[in-house]
Amino acid sequence: MTTPTTETAGVRYLTEDVRAAVDFYTTHLGFTVAFDASPAFADVRRGALRLLLSGPASSGARATPDDAATPGRNRIHLVVDDLDAEIDRLGDAGLIFRSDLVSGPGGRQILLADPDGNLVELFQPAPR
Repeated sequence: MTTPTTETAGVRYLTEDVRAAVDFYTTHLGFTVAFDASPAFADVRRGALRLLLSGPASSGARATPDDAATPGRNRIHLVVDDLDAEIDRLGDAGLIFRSDLVSGPGGRQILLADPDGNLVELFQPAPR
């Protein structure tokens, strides 16, 4: 089987409330709506990332085995220019971070969760 090369990477997140997830990603993280079939499904995008938000009635959610139905340890990774400003902005909006700020040789990161607990990593690369 051959998969065509595209400039878009797709990730599916399962959600109990597609509308709440769409609002979270578009309001707080700069995504735009490409397709909205709420309450079953929505496709939101930021740059080359296509985030597929699947509600309980969507085919994507129905295909998930029961033992894998909860959010895992995976996360989407969003690069930001000023992590401190993003932390302040999102904190002021009432969002709760799921980790402390972590610094390493490659940069700095912090985790937050969408309304269903799916993780989002905000990452600022170290200066080069």
